[in-house]
Amino acid sequence: MLPCNLAMNDLTQGSIPKHLLKLAGFIAVTMTFQTLYYLVDLYFVAGLGEASVAGVSLCGNLAIAVLALTQMLGVGTSSLIARAAGRKDQHSAQLVFNQSFVLSLLVGGLVLVLGFGFRMPYLWALSSDAATIREGGAYLRWFAPALALQFAFVSMGSALRGTGIAKPTMVVQVITVVLNCLLAPVLIAGWGTGRPMGAGGAGMATLIALAVGVVAMTVYFIRLETFVSFDLSLWRPDFAVWGKLLNIGVPSGGEFLIMAMNMVTIYWIIRDFGPSAQAGYGIGSRVMQAIFLPVMAISFAVAPLAGQNFGAGLGPRVRLTLRSAALMGSALMATVTLLCQISPGSLIRIFSTDAVVVSAGADYLRTIALTFVSGGLVFTFSGMFQALGNTWPALVSSFARFFVFAIPAVFLARAPGFQLIHLWYLGVVTSVVHALVSFLLLRQEMNRKLEGMG
Repeated sequence: MLPCNLAMNDLTQGSIPKHLLKLAGFIAVTMTFQTLYYLVDLYFVAGLGEASVAGVSLCGNLAIAVLALTQMLGVGTSSLIARAAGRKDQHSAQLVFNQSFVLSLLVGGLVLVLGFGFRMPYLWALSSDAATIREGGAYLRWFAPALALQFAFVSMGSALRGTGIAKPTMVVQVITVVLNCLLAPVLIAGWGTGRPMGAGGAGMATLIALAVGVVAMTVYFIRLETFVSFDLSLWRPDFAVWGKLLNIGVPSGGEFLIMAMNMVTIYWIIRDFGPSAQAGYGIGSRVMQAIFLPVMAISFAVAPLAGQNFGAGLGPRVRLTLRSAALMGSALMATVTLLCQISPGSLIRIFSTDAVVVSAGADYLRTIALTFVSGGLVFTFSGMFQALGNTWPALVSSFARFFVFAIPAVFLARAPGFQLIHLWYLGVVTSVVHALVSFLLLRQEMNRKLEGMG
C-alpha cells in the first residue's frame, strides 16, 4: 500500500452530514444535467406533435435499461475504489479503475451493435401507431450511439466518486448539457443548416454533446488525476477483478433493469389507450425521475462515504451515514409529495399543452407521488448495500416489488371497468412493500458486516 498523499478526498475524518451534503450536492447537479439530456430532447421534440413525443418517450425505456448496465459497471467501480481509498491502498484502486474502463469499452460496443440492430423491432413491440414508431426510429438512430458512450463516462465518473471527488464530473456534465440545449433546436428545426432533422436531430445533439463529455473527462484523467489514472499495463483483462466488479454491480444494475421491466409492463398494458395516454405517462414518469434526483444523489453519496469508513473499520460512522441520509431524503421527498398534490398538471404542461396528455400525466403524477418517501428510502438503503459490498439483498427486494406489481397489474388490465388510476394505486402499495423488505434485509446485513466495529 502507498501513502495516501495523492488526489483523493478522505471521508473517514470530519462531519458525516457535511460530507454527505457536499458530495450529494455535486452528484445532484451531475445527475440533474444527465437527466436533462432526455428532458431537453423531449422538450424540443414536443413541438413536433404527439407522435414525436410518444416515439421519444418509448426510447426513454432504453435509456433506463442502459442506465441499469452502467450501474453494473459504476457501482462496482465506486464501491471497490472507495474501500481501497479507506484502506489507503492506491494500487488496488488503480487496478480496479483500469479494469473498469476496459469493461466500459467492451459493453459500450455491444450496446451500440444491439441498439442499431433491434431498434425497430423494439418500437413495434411497444406501439401500434406507425407515426410513433417512425419518429422513435429516427431518434434512436442517433441516440443509440450516445447510449454507448455513457459507459466510458460512467467508468471515469464512478472512479472519481469512489475517491470522494465529484466536482470534475459535475463540471463536464453541465458543459455537455448546455451544448445539447444549444444544438437540439438547431438540428431539429434546421436553423442555419436548411436541413431539419425532426426527432432525429434531438438524438444527434445528444450524441455530439456526450462525445465532447467523454473527451473532456479523458483529458482530465490524463492531465490532472493522480490517485486513479490510465495505465495501459493494467488493461490486460483480469477476470478476478471483473468478478468483484460484477458481483457488486450486477445486482445494482438489476434493480434498474427491473425498473425498466416495470415501465415496459405499463406501456404494454396502456398501449390500447392510445398515444395520448402513452405520451402522458411518458412525460409523467420522466418528471418523476427528475423529482427523485435529489434523493438519488444522497444515495449515491452514501456509497463512497459509508464505503470509505467501512474500509477503514469505522462502524459507528457507517451507521451515522445511514441515519443522516434517511432523514435528509425523507424530508426532501415529503416536501415534493405535497407539491405534486397541489399542482401536478403544471409540471406536465412544461412538455405538452395537449389537454388529454396533460390530464393523463397529471393523474399519474398525483397518485405516484404517494410513493416518493418510500421510494427515497429504497434508494438510500441501496446505497448502503453498495458501501457494504453486497448488493444482492437489494436485488431480492426489487424482484419482490416487480412480482407484487406485475402479476396483479396484468389481471387488473383484463377486469371490466379497468382504468389507469387503478394501475397507479397498485404502484403505491408495491412501493411500500419494497421499502419494508429492503429495510429488513439491510438491518440483517449491517448487523453481520459491522459486528466488532463498535
